[in-house]
Amino acid sequence: MIQPVAMQDFFITFFSSALIILAGASYALLFAWSKVNENFRIKIASYVSYIVLIIAVVLLTRAANFTGYWLSLSVVMVVGYFFAPIGIWHLCVKTHVETSTTLEEKL
Repeated sequence: MIQPVAMQDFFITFFSSALIILAGASYALLFAWSKVNENFRIKIASYVSYIVLIIAVVLLTRAANFTGYWLSLSVVMVVGYFFAPIGIWHLCVKTHVETSTTLEEKL
């Protein structure tokens, strides 16, 4: 069974959880923006956001005393946060392919 969070670790747990959400969202947004604009600096910023996400997950894991199943769930979450924006980008590109069919080509 998981040990409860100590009172001195409550704020670390709260803020690291919020930072996971914010860093994950900024990674996804910056990754998509770097694909649209082809700007290398934006791609670097997205990877910096991902590093912040990893740091926040490590802080949460230590503050909340995660072991066993919960520790493996944290690892799966970090891996999922990395590959989800990439997969969503490829899905959007594949489903929004423009077909340049004109009326003359149909006849």
